[in-house]
Formats: sequence, structure tokens, C-alpha cells
Amino acid sequence: MSGVQILTIKADEADQRLDRWFRRQFPHISQGRIEKMCRKGEIRVDGGRVKGSARLEEGHQVRIPPMPDTADTRPRDPRESLVSAEDTKMIRNCVIYRDEHIIALNKPPGLAVQGGSGQSRHIDGMAEALMFDSDEKPRLVHRLDRDTSGVMLLARTRLVAKALSDAFRDRKSRKIYWAAVAGSPLPKMGSVHFGLIKSAGHGPHGAGEKMICLHPDEVKTTKGAKFATTDYSVLEEAGKRTAWVALVPVTGRTHQLRAHMAEIGYPIIGDGKYGTNKQVNDGDGWGAQLGGDVSRKLHLHARSLTMDHPITGARLHLTAPLPEHMQKTWDLFSWESKWAPVDPFEDH
Repeated sequence: MSGVQILTIKADEADQRLDRWFRRQFPHISQGRIEKMCRKGEIRVDGGRVKGSARLEEGHQVRIPPMPDTADTRPRDPRESLVSAEDTKMIRNCVIYRDEHIIALNKPPGLAVQGGSGQSRHIDGMAEALMFDSDEKPRLVHRLDRDTSGVMLLARTRLVAKALSDAFRDRKSRKIYWAAVAGSPLPKMGSVHFGLIKSAGHGPHGAGEKMICLHPDEVKTTKGAKFATTDYSVLEEAGKRTAWVALVPVTGRTHQLRAHMAEIGYPIIGDGKYGTNKQVNDGDGWGAQLGGDVSRKLHLHARSLTMDHPITGARLHLTAPLPEHMQKTWDLFSWESKWAPVDPFEDH
């Protein structure tokens, strides 16, 4: 058994949860083990009992209890990467912008942002491959659904992570998504204001994370419901079968864009959760597949993100090319990305 250790929180480690700090120091210790050690008082901060959610401050002294010698419980050198060479190459090829403060990725579709049920390969787990010349692992500041591709930011320091999180929370950033939807929405530009509430049911055969739309008047009287607003604009269409739309999530709710477009009758192509997986869509808005040469993958892409740089204050505009399956669909319908307005909502 190793002996008791007392570790002092440094300035760049402050303002984070105890359990997250502990996992960074001892990555082989599970979350459940950390919570149990906190409950038993084996992990303490400044001599007192704490929960895993406690926030750490500079100068706090954290008691680390004795641990089995069979576990690698030494504080790990942050430069030691556990990411495979293949994943390192892949995730670095996703970088579309990098400076000493932030990293922007073009997230591939199908790659989860964080671990969860059945998710062992994810961006958070590969973040060490994005350290480059830094001693810190970059931090997630927002999320995209696993099957959604496009612009995603990571902060290279804790202070930048807080500034970016504040910017997203205060809606000081501008996100524009591109999607192909079933049918062609009318009117060609509009806003969707349905509230959202998480449905009941979990597990492989349950509703899981599916969100249910509510009339705005019902939100205040429905426990757990939240207001949500999405702006949309039709950029191109292929008859009445499908359309290329730009989407702006004015609010940032789980699955908001997918749930809203399905609710108004124009589900995003490939979205079997909120549309259906019917192979034929005759242009009346039902069905989430087009058939033929069009991929069955989700056609939703975070095209651009515009915001003030958290340190320099310079206006930052990041753009991510379409993933392969969406580019093939765009080519099929002769939709040209280069002719699309940067912000189709700007004049409105």
C-alpha cells in the first residue's frame, strides 16, 4: 500500500470540481471509487470531509488516502499520453484552428464528445493528443451530438475555459448549422418556439435522451420543461423532396435542432430518432431518409462559429468543411457551399 499523500492545489488547478481534479491526477481510479472515498472521509480538503462536487481553490490541501500498490496511483506526468498513435493522428487532423488559448476541431460524425453508456472512444479521451506545446490537457467547453459534425472548441487553460463557457451561456457566440431536411419548409425563413422536455424511458429500448416538444404556453406549467427557440432559413431545395437549410439554435437545448425540425414536419435527413427511417420521402415532410445514393447518416453539421476571442478580443470566425457523406449529398443536388451566405439571417 502507498502512504497518505497531501497535494496542494496550484493556481491553474483552481475553480474545478474535486472529482474531476482527482481523475486528472489519477486517471486509473474510477468515479465510483472517488465518490466512495469521499463518503468515507478518506479524501479530505483542508482536513474536512467533502463531496466529489466540491470546488477547489488555490492553496487547498487535498488528502489522498493509501491506495493498493497494484494500481498506478502516482500523479501522472501530463505529457504522458494514453491515446493511440492512430487516434492521435486522426484527432490532430481534425484541428482547423489553434493558438495558445484555444483549439477548434471539425468534429467527425459518429465520434462522441464524452464517454457514456457504451462510449469508450471519444474526444475528451483523446484530448491529451491535442496538448501540443502545453502542459495542460485542453478542456471541453461545449458539446455536439455524437452523429453531428462540425466546429467544436476546446480551451487550453482553465481561465479560457471559464471565459468560453460564459460566452456560450450568455449567448455571445453565433453558431450556424447546415442540414438537409425532408421536404422544403414553408415559409422559407422562420423561427420555431416549441418548448422541450426530456421524455421518460432509458436503456437500449427506452426513449433515452429523446426530447418532446411542447407548446410555449405549456412550458411554465410543465415540470422540467424549458423554453427553446430555433431560427431557420432555406438556402436551396431539390423540388419539394429535400432542402438545404441553415439553422441557428438561439437557445442551446439537448437535440433542439433535430426535435424542432421534426416537430414542424421537416425532419433532418438520417435522423431516425426524431423522424422515421422510411426509405421513401415524397416531399411532404415525412420520413427521414431519401433513399437512392443519399447516405442514411445524420445530415447535420455545425458549419460556423463566430465570437470574440476570450483573450485578444479579436472577432473570430471559424468554418468547418462538410463531412464526406454530406458533401456527396450536396454534390448530388448541385448545392454549392461556396455560394452560401456566411450568415443568411444577417439582413433580417
